[in-house]
Amino acid sequence: MATLQDIALAAAINILSACIFFLVFAILRIQPFNDRVYFPKWYLKGLRSSPTRSGAFVQRFVNLDFRSYLRFLNWMPDALKMPEPELIEHAGLDSAVYLRIYLIGLKLFVPIAFLAWAILVPVNWTSASNTLAQSKATYSDIDKLSISNTPLGSERFWSHIVMAYAFTFWTCYLLQKEYETIATMRLQFLASEKRRPDQFTVLVRNVPPDADESVSELVEHFFLVNHSDNYLTHQVVYDANKLAKLVKKKEKMQNWLDYYQIKYSRNESSRPFKKTGFLGLWGNRVDAIDFYTSEIEKLCKEISVERERVTNDPKSIMPAAFVSFKTRWGAAVCAQTQQSRNPTLWLTEWAPEPRDVYWHNLAIPFVSLTVRRLIIAVAFFFLTFFYMIPIAFVQSLASIEGIEKVVPFLRPIIEKKFIKSLIQGFLPGIVLKIFLIVLPAILMLMSKFEGFISISSLERRSASRYYLFNFVNVFLGSIIAGSALEQLNTFMKQSPNQIPRTIGVAIPMKATFFISYIMVDGWAGIAAEILMLKPLIIFHLKNFFLVKTEKDREEAMDPGSIGFNTGEPRIQLYFLLGLVYAVVTPVLLPFIIVFFGLAYVVFRHQVKSLHFDYKILNMKDSQD
Repeated sequence: MATLQDIALAAAINILSACIFFLVFAILRIQPFNDRVYFPKWYLKGLRSSPTRSGAFVQRFVNLDFRSYLRFLNWMPDALKMPEPELIEHAGLDSAVYLRIYLIGLKLFVPIAFLAWAILVPVNWTSASNTLAQSKATYSDIDKLSISNTPLGSERFWSHIVMAYAFTFWTCYLLQKEYETIATMRLQFLASEKRRPDQFTVLVRNVPPDADESVSELVEHFFLVNHSDNYLTHQVVYDANKLAKLVKKKEKMQNWLDYYQIKYSRNESSRPFKKTGFLGLWGNRVDAIDFYTSEIEKLCKEISVERERVTNDPKSIMPAAFVSFKTRWGAAVCAQTQQSRNPTLWLTEWAPEPRDVYWHNLAIPFVSLTVRRLIIAVAFFFLTFFYMIPIAFVQSLASIEGIEKVVPFLRPIIEKKFIKSLIQGFLPGIVLKIFLIVLPAILMLMSKFEGFISISSLERRSASRYYLFNFVNVFLGSIIAGSALEQLNTFMKQSPNQIPRTIGVAIPMKATFFISYIMVDGWAGIAAEILMLKPLIIFHLKNFFLVKTEKDREEAMDPGSIGFNTGEPRIQLYFLLGLVYAVVTPVLLPFIIVFFGLAYVVFRHQVKSLHFDYKILNMKDSQD
């Protein structure tokens, strides 16, 4: 078990790691060649231009102003200066609401931590005996600050009961007030927002086949009869995957043509040439401008033929359509009511924003959707259950006893005080974090298979499953596999009705593990977020190998998004840990508070500087 000294050492290492990340970020951020990576939103809005290329050659790539290196934490106050109304205008309401979640964490846990440390910690510390010692369980000196140190049957438990009710009432009160605030913000945002086509549009799926009418005619007749006062127009959905590939290929050819034309305009003395073989490595040597011009002309003809085929071929028309109405009220009535006696036909819902549509799932039949979701539910159950096995196994190895059992020749090194403290306070959190890296991608694939029609709904379903997985494997799994399995011999000698009591004893014992996990994932992990290593590496690779025109550079500058499907479940897990351990082991609360404070500052900077396209709230979901 980790001791206070181990936790202190792990905290020092994580704080040092965070400071190193911030220092590296400050150095990378002020370099001219990284400007488009760390300020893409300003470029996309036209509010920022590339750093000047004048001056010495070194200055084009390296910032030689040493005073700027001394101000490496200036981004923190800058991130906090933008007021919330301006932030909403700059990045959208979803961004502001996402940041408010971290503020809720601070508002919730700062008063709770104050009360817990002022009342519960002294009560626990001054208790007469140690319950864990009487139960023959493995415990650490941190447990002396927890409820485990209070004797069974002691009247001191009244303080824990009173504090549990107080914390619960404070949580409910705070959530109610915050919900009222966000609801008001949402109504104001909708009232001030410009009219968009998707606000008046409904997606209808599972249009029944008709031998006498096409899908387009059938949709028009159906809505003219059933929504005659509000129906405006419609657009059927086509299976145009081949057409989309041809258009994309044409854009690529056009980009190459622009590149060679710019190259020729800079030096008109010689025409540019290229080889027609694979990647231009071999083949006939031809005039590059003439080659791409002819290729674009051929593609234009192919695109025209394919567009004609898609329009006239009944097999290319999907049984789905986007139906627009004259009023929002008419669209709302259609989206929220059943359209026919058969509940599997004429399925209507609010149409996603065009950029939010996941086109591959629009034509999935209703029955197929049900079967797919049943399959994924079973698959997710087995994924959650079997994922616990390797986590529990590796967690058992990521301990002093486990390592010494596997590699006994390392015992002299492991038993050294510093190494032992490092392993006990740091290694379990890292192991668990590594196991969770590939999980979001797996859950996203499962959500796509289920048949959701918008990217935002895919992210929400993936996020809900990620949280459920964290609850079972990270929270319950770590408690049961980490502590209960250590006391397996005790379990086997107990009656079944004693097992819940043993697990209750195990919960405060795992506080040290969760403190380690919070520091690794919530401190160092959040600090590493600001480096944006993935976009940074991808941008420079594309810039070096693929960028030929300014359009290429803008596409390479794409910053992506924060990742709602991974960020929101992490916040929920920390809320869970904080509320569970507030009464049980209050020593964990300061680590939670540091996470929420650090994450708020970091993500406020990210929202301000980057171009995040949030779809968290999906405003159309509740326009009733």
